[in-house]
Amino acid sequence: MFTPLAPGLTFKPVDPAFARVKLISSFFLGVPALVAAVVVTILTWESFRWAALGIVVVVGLWLWYVVLVWRRVRAMGYAELEEELVLCRGIMFRALEVIPYGRMQQVTVSSGPLLKRYGLASVTLVTAAAGTNGVIPGVPQAEAERLRTKLTALGTAEMEGL
Repeated sequence: MFTPLAPGLTFKPVDPAFARVKLISSFFLGVPALVAAVVVTILTWESFRWAALGIVVVVGLWLWYVVLVWRRVRAMGYAELEEELVLCRGIMFRALEVIPYGRMQQVTVSSGPLLKRYGLASVTLVTAAAGTNGVIPGVPQAEAERLRTKLTALGTAEMEGL
């Protein structure tokens, strides 16, 4: 994956199955909103047009979200350099985070029920500076463990030089 913010860097993308995880979790948030819109429609039958419009808006927003999820997941990635880890994300507003290995204090691998179902995990990086913590979501479990081992070892080695 190429990003115009970092020419010459090749990023490893997150697993495409992460998009399914995001869609399933959004489905569980969207269904109650749709049910609420239908209940309001039934209870206020005289204002059926407004409630129907609300249902159309809720469904339309959810469908727009579905389209954006696939694009957002394709835009996520990470690159392992000699002295830092570079994270990228975002479609319209691209973000590039550079996290030096020497600043890493803790690397956590977590996996909820949906991530576990697809064999994925999230890697959370806690750094010395509060504003530079990073997350690599939706990587395969084996890759997450490899990253945890490597980043912890590199962080420890870099800290010893201080």
